[in-house]
Amino acid sequence: MEKWDSLSLRERINKLFEVSQASSGLPDSPTWAPVVDIYETSEEFVVKAELPEVTESNMNITVEGNVLMIGGERKFHCEGRSYYQVERAYGGFSRSFLLPADVDKDNITATLNDGILKIVLPKKVKDLPRHIEIK
Repeated sequence: MEKWDSLSLRERINKLFEVSQASSGLPDSPTWAPVVDIYETSEEFVVKAELPEVTESNMNITVEGNVLMIGGERKFHCEGRSYYQVERAYGGFSRSFLLPADVDKDNITATLNDGILKIVLPKKVKDLPRHIEIK
């Protein structure tokens, strides 16, 4: 029996994906954090992050050990424009998530569509009991 059996789905997701954000105040520290949804199906975990106006070339997704890291930059383009108000955050961002043990790290995929980054973390195929025939 796994230790997660007694927890609700929400508690399990929160335990599996503990969020840590850097806020050191240093110039290189993130200036905003994209909002993220995380859900689980029977075959996979899915992370969806809102990254409007962030291009693939301005983001980096890595897995180191059992930590998934999403980072990058949303650039502010003001050439030829006179802004009266700027409310959206720009600059560097970083999010990290602790991966559950049953993620198949070798088959993680990511897609970016209409400003939504979708990372699919497939679950490892569990070894099912196998009957051994006696000859």
